[in-house]
Amino acid sequence: MSCWLPGCLALLLLAMPLAHASDYRIDPIHSHADFGVRLFWLSQISGRFEEIDGDVTLSALRDTAVVDAHITVDSIHMASDRIRRWVLAPEFFDASHYPSIHFVSQPISLGMLERGGALDGTLTLRGITRPAHFELMPSHCPLSAPQQCVIAVRGTIQRSDFGMSAHRAAVADKVELGMSISLDYARR
Repeated sequence: MSCWLPGCLALLLLAMPLAHASDYRIDPIHSHADFGVRLFWLSQISGRFEEIDGDVTLSALRDTAVVDAHITVDSIHMASDRIRRWVLAPEFFDASHYPSIHFVSQPISLGMLERGGALDGTLTLRGITRPAHFELMPSHCPLSAPQQCVIAVRGTIQRSDFGMSAHRAAVADKVELGMSISLDYARR
């Protein structure tokens, strides 16, 4: 059987599964991000971002996924209102100019959700995008029931890589980050 090239290409494209804008969404009610940084090398300042949204998109073969998460900077909760105002100020997060933090992973195999492993991608913070390396923690993650799927991620960044170089004598450069992402079906 012979096939005229443009016709065969059209048939092939029609036979391929349609790509979805996103397969799963990040459940903003049950997801959060945490950070911690040393202050005066004696104590730890920590905070929790309460608003994360975004998507998890599966590849056409449904064997890999890409996580695309947006964290609302102003959603940070801290033990002290004074320190919260300090970290939202221009010398740190500069929330008035950069209202969100954005992470996009490289494609990861769905098997990694069960066993854990390296999660690489890009992190955009204060308008600066840098490669980021995190560790995906092992999790029972049945994508057939995404409400039971919680993706836990841990890693560190250098705050100076993102233009946060103020108060180096008081605040450590190394920042511990973590995300706990709960999934749900994407809105159609």
